[in-house]
Amino acid sequence: MDDLNDLTAFLTVAREGGFRSAARAAGTSASRLGDAIRRLEARLGVRLLHRTTRSVTPTDAGKRLLERISPALGEVRAALDGVNDFRDRPAGRLKLNVPTAVAKLVLPRIVPPFLAKYPDIRVEVVADERRIDVVAEGFDAGVRYGQSLEKDMVAVPIGPRVQRYAAAASPAYLARRGQPTHPRELLEHDCLAWRFSNGPLHAWEFERSGETVHVEPKGPLVAGFGGATDFAVHAAVAGCGIIYLFEDWLRPFLDRGELVPVLQPWWLSFSGPFLYYPGRRYLPTPLRAFVDFIKTPPPAARAGPRRRGASNAR
Repeated sequence: MDDLNDLTAFLTVAREGGFRSAARAAGTSASRLGDAIRRLEARLGVRLLHRTTRSVTPTDAGKRLLERISPALGEVRAALDGVNDFRDRPAGRLKLNVPTAVAKLVLPRIVPPFLAKYPDIRVEVVADERRIDVVAEGFDAGVRYGQSLEKDMVAVPIGPRVQRYAAAASPAYLARRGQPTHPRELLEHDCLAWRFSNGPLHAWEFERSGETVHVEPKGPLVAGFGGATDFAVHAAVAGCGIIYLFEDWLRPFLDRGELVPVLQPWWLSFSGPFLYYPGRRYLPTPLRAFVDFIKTPPPAARAGPRRRGASNAR
């Protein structure tokens, strides 16, 4: 078991690219992981990791070991998880990789009742905009939108099946600059833009009666999607310009009157997200429980959704 623990520590550090991030992922300390790696290297008589002040990367020997132990440790975890079937209640860890929008808008309605039903399952959520290999990076499953799904994955709908992008601005801004009536008029307005990581600005897309209009936003603010998105929303509330974002993200501000809908007949609808995972015969018990949970809507959902007027995504 000591060998197994040390191998697991090595796998975690190599995947996370550092001792501190690996410690957070494993729920332990960086010093304990360091001790485990040193023990393993001493037993094998080779260095497994290159360590610098900025990064930790596998040596050639470390890469060879990773290739062999990753599937083997996966089989060990699967075998241990199989014992879950003999428990009264499923237990274990469920690690999910999801977009920021899903972490903010979708999971809060799903994870709390799931944890209430399965108190012995621990859910770990990582919000990430990158397109990653969820298996290679140690996740049980991911959540993405349809255009980002790999074809060899099993996909299960999760959350609302239709979502919308919404444009909005503060009453003060619209009183000062006027209400646009066509998306092209946004070129004359201050737009609060955003981008994923270091990518290009996210284009604003509008659609009405078969006409689609793309707008390259220009304005005084560009926010990175994720941690800075709420800042951009508050800038819109403060009157800095027009914002374009998930309708559900803006809904509380719209309902309070802090923001006013802009170009609402043009708001773009798109398909909701999917939970995805490898298409294999055996699923870890926590993941199987989660899949069954999201496939079974709560009683309120089965009775039919309550309409909230024209602002609801259909």
